[in-house]
Amino acid sequence: MTVATEALEQALIITLFVFVMMVLIDYINVMTRGRLSVTVRGGRWRQYFLASLLGATPGCLGAFLNVSFYVHGLLSFGAIAAGMIATSGDEAFVMLAMFPHIALILFGVLFLVAIGSGWLLDKVAGRLKIKPCEACQLQQVHSEEVEACRCFSRKEILPQLKSSSLPRLVVLIPLILFTIAILIGILGPPLWNWQRITLVTLLSIAIFIATTAPDHYLREHIWEHIAKKHLWQVFLWTFGALLIVDLGFKYWDMESFVQAHMVWVLIIASVVAIIPESGPHLIFVVMFADGLIPFSVLLTSSIVQDGHGMLPLLSYTVKDSVLIKLFNLVIGLGLGLTLYSLGW
Repeated sequence: MTVATEALEQALIITLFVFVMMVLIDYINVMTRGRLSVTVRGGRWRQYFLASLLGATPGCLGAFLNVSFYVHGLLSFGAIAAGMIATSGDEAFVMLAMFPHIALILFGVLFLVAIGSGWLLDKVAGRLKIKPCEACQLQQVHSEEVEACRCFSRKEILPQLKSSSLPRLVVLIPLILFTIAILIGILGPPLWNWQRITLVTLLSIAIFIATTAPDHYLREHIWEHIAKKHLWQVFLWTFGALLIVDLGFKYWDMESFVQAHMVWVLIIASVVAIIPESGPHLIFVVMFADGLIPFSVLLTSSIVQDGHGMLPLLSYTVKDSVLIKLFNLVIGLGLGLTLYSLGW
């Protein structure tokens, strides 16, 4: 499989997951008459806790969900930054396999650091008058939409399918094809694991929504707002970033470079962690497992990096993505250097 093909497959999976999660969040928000926004948004500390908890879960799925919450206006700037701090990406699975006890400690430390950092960054953002994600707002839920979204009416489902509109077909057919491709192993994990089960489950829910939702909701929310406005941007940003990173690491032996400059390894780890990709950070996981770097370096890398979690956010707001990376870089370097000076 070529570098471009691998990047394309990863980009498709990430984009698919982001799309399904956005559809699910929007659908729940409409069906609950906007109460989702109250539940998630709540108080700031609830946001910090929820975003950090999702980020601390292994893999990038929690980070993707945080991005979905953020672009719907349900998380503050500090909360989404906290979620990215807590996120370890796919490296979390490797760490659990190589040094499970220390990995669990690391996840706990990241969770606590993330909550405190979220509060601090909201304070800093307020002082600096930063207005994050001005275009990211939760769609308004109108009473007529709630009344129109009677998605479980047996009398309406069959007539809707028989006279399916173009938006319904454009949404429904790819979802079915992607589900089949994942079921038979063409896309996604080659074996039946939790990732494959999660993708199939979420896709099944999305197919149900696309099948039963009334035309008004499907056209205005899923097609106009999510698919046409954001989906192509998510895919292009994701595919481009993955392709550039994969090509760079294929033709540049970064591992040898890092080992030859061990004095600067902590700074290098934080700089490499800026890259929105899971693979490059594995070198520091392996080096820690082999006893070549201390815990402070691994923690610095884990704070700054967020796996693929930042890729969907880049498609919505480059400014916020850069600010989050800069803030997390400062926090990661500051804490990492402090622990390193203490012999950690």
